[in-house]
Amino acid sequence: MKNWIYILSTLIILTSCKKNLVVMSITPYELEIPSHFPAMPIPEDNPMSVEGVELGRKLFYDTRLSLDNSISCASCHNQTSGFSDNAQFSTGVNGATGNRQSMALVNLGWQSSFFWEGRAETLEEQILHPVRDPLEMNQTWEVTAEKLKQVEDYQNDFYQVFDVVNFDSTHISKAIAQFLRTLISSQSKYDVMYKFNNNLPLNTFEQELYAQITNEEWAGMDLFFSLTNGDCLHCHDGPLMQVQGLFSNNGLDETFTDIGRMIVTGNPNDKGKFKVPSLRNIEVSAPYMHDGRFSNLDEVINHYSFGVVESSTIDPMMEFSHQGGVQLDAQEHNLIKAFLKTFTDHEFLNNPDFKDPGAP
Repeated sequence: MKNWIYILSTLIILTSCKKNLVVMSITPYELEIPSHFPAMPIPEDNPMSVEGVELGRKLFYDTRLSLDNSISCASCHNQTSGFSDNAQFSTGVNGATGNRQSMALVNLGWQSSFFWEGRAETLEEQILHPVRDPLEMNQTWEVTAEKLKQVEDYQNDFYQVFDVVNFDSTHISKAIAQFLRTLISSQSKYDVMYKFNNNLPLNTFEQELYAQITNEEWAGMDLFFSLTNGDCLHCHDGPLMQVQGLFSNNGLDETFTDIGRMIVTGNPNDKGKFKVPSLRNIEVSAPYMHDGRFSNLDEVINHYSFGVVESSTIDPMMEFSHQGGVQLDAQEHNLIKAFLKTFTDHEFLNNPDFKDPGAP
């Protein structure tokens, strides 16, 4: 008799939990990979769906993920800034600030490590860090999940996407990761220049963009990839404009207050090395470097021209470090600056599918 009472009670509880849930199927998300990009690896345990991507977009903009409901992921990753932060250091709850510049979120599906020192190896893992970081959102995942469970729309969304009632940090991070994998930037002038140089066909939009490319931008591209002038290709190359998995000491300092990659590996040879970021949308994602020390592109170019400092772990690919940099003249400086602006992808910066859908 007692067993029957227990079973009946359990059924009542489960029925009560699910009484407002709307049962619907999910639609596989057809991710459009640019023709000049490699295939994107999708984790087997987190297949993308239309509903999962939309749930992730809601969560990305939801301030409930922070302790005092004041900031969301988008607070430090603004679309108009290439999903980065135009402040040197982002402001967390209660006015707390860190010591790293917020990295741009772009083409993340092809990344093999995350954060400046690479402490996370997957996108899903990366998402777990900011919420519980005391300098950012400063909230436990248990509290975060409980807050979201109070919203009926989220109850339905998680049930539909993941078939769970009692969702947790794993499901939340998976949903946000699905959305972040859609943040693909591939429609800049640089993409057209890359495809043209590699004899790849251009669509109508790209043909129109090709007609807008200036002689200065082409000349800047030549300098950028030259081994004797810009010498930038060792770290920034290919359609993604970065060498995957590369951590580099690019000659910012002789001694290090932030030891970078060494935090993760414990290897002294990694001291002062940081993840090489993509240059996509670099025109709008100032300030630059891991600590946001450079406020504009001119300062960045001047660093590589005259400001490189040698140290024990400087990247051997910084071949002109012995003379302070590549020593560009004023004309070369301006040409490379013009080329850097070809990475600006206005379609990406204004894509309505990436914007705030409104709080549920």
